[in-house]
Amino acid sequence: MISADLVNHYQQNGFVIVSGLFSDEEVQMYIEHYMALNAQGYGEGQHTVQDETDPLKKYPRLMHPHRHDSISMDWMLDKRIVECLEALIGEEPYATQTMMYYKPPGSRGQALHQDQFYLRVQPGTCMAAWMALDRCDEENGCLQIVPGSGNLPVLCSVQADLTKSFSADTVQVPEGTETVPIVLEPGDVLFFNGSVIHGSFPNTSETRFRRSLIGHYVSGEAQTVAKWYNPVWRMDGTKIDLENSKWGGSCGVWVNKDGTPVVEMAGVEMRQNYEIH
Repeated sequence: MISADLVNHYQQNGFVIVSGLFSDEEVQMYIEHYMALNAQGYGEGQHTVQDETDPLKKYPRLMHPHRHDSISMDWMLDKRIVECLEALIGEEPYATQTMMYYKPPGSRGQALHQDQFYLRVQPGTCMAAWMALDRCDEENGCLQIVPGSGNLPVLCSVQADLTKSFSADTVQVPEGTETVPIVLEPGDVLFFNGSVIHGSFPNTSETRFRRSLIGHYVSGEAQTVAKWYNPVWRMDGTKIDLENSKWGGSCGVWVNKDGTPVVEMAGVEMRQNYEIH
């Protein structure tokens, strides 16, 4: 299912693309299903909406649809995703979250962040399986990743620019740091660990959505996770509860050492109650 070269790429970079993991027919089925859920009113209120003209007012993301939707649950536990995750992390994972992003034309993106900031998995970190339902490119706001960030600790958060991001929290990166656009075709799945800094710019297309279906997972050794992500599921569909992770504590900040930016655990998290990611 996944080659040794792709596993090596993940181990070196913290992310990897598995092309064509799902067929065009499956992708179309998911699009029709989730557009129907949107038409039924699922997902209302899950974005920071600016005003009534905000495209995200009509197309808010869906959070944890697997908790009430069998198609979402089946996708989260799909054997192709599970086999990829097992190859990448070396053991069977637990499944903890699904999300559906519509990202309609003209909508904001999501500021740079780390998933582990939200999931708080211990020990280890979380893993994302991010599947494109539309072609994702720079015009419609594809994901952007900071190369080399896969081994970082959780960084301290700051206020994001809400004119460009629907989420309020972001992380800072050193001046001159470049992000790499992750261009995906429908059915491609991007896997990345919870330390990878990623985000997206606004969808500047006038006609194209950037729909994506996302799952979050934790390794089978995990003992705690943030309370919003309980319960978790084994890959056979049985449900378990992990302990709830504590919030607050130290976080990483960038410092300059001999002209090179490095991260030190010198910050302290001040906010204690984050909304569901």
